[in-house]
Amino acid sequence: EHHDPNRQKPQTSKNSDSPTPPTLHRKGGAPLDDSLPKGGRIPDEKQKLYEQCLNAPTPARHLSPKERAREAEREKLGLISKERQREMEILKKGGRKAMGVPDEPMIMGTPGLDLITLGLVDADKIPKYELTVEDGRRLAKEYSRVLMRKHRARQAAETNLLRMKKEAIEALPEKLKEAAMIPDLTPFPANRLMASLTPPIEGYIEKVKEAAKK
Repeated sequence: EHHDPNRQKPQTSKNSDSPTPPTLHRKGGAPLDDSLPKGGRIPDEKQKLYEQCLNAPTPARHLSPKERAREAEREKLGLISKERQREMEILKKGGRKAMGVPDEPMIMGTPGLDLITLGLVDADKIPKYELTVEDGRRLAKEYSRVLMRKHRARQAAETNLLRMKKEAIEALPEKLKEAAMIPDLTPFPANRLMASLTPPIEGYIEKVKEAAKK
């Protein structure tokens, strides 16, 4: 067939109905609901709940000495913040009990299977400490120094081991040196246990199992 340049294309009337847009479906086949939020927007109720959780007030605040002094000056002028007013109300109600902090130490672990309930540890022999904020900071600094000394000692030991390894490889003959330079990429055995800083206590697992049976 030859194309006729004089042939006119059929014109459609402007009043004809336009084709309906296709309906979008989810992967499972259910159509998308236009009432759902689009573009990853969170509904206002959920957003409000998130903000309340993120901005929830704490039972006790940590303030620097400057902030404490500034707050004391504001109290003298009769200006009390909401956070300070909340702290004062908690102290009036009973201090630690009002904040939900028990006087007795909390038992950690699975209920009924902890060391105190099983009779492996005497609760009366556990030392009790009453530490202030200054004592806690002093102990934290001292502990960080201990960890730093251990870290440096470990670095020095690893450096010494690497140096001895290189010296041992250099002392080998050429054929053995070439074989020693090839890295061993075989996996560790499946029964390899995790590293531990202390040796295992003999009969400890048996005692725990017997106490759990009772």
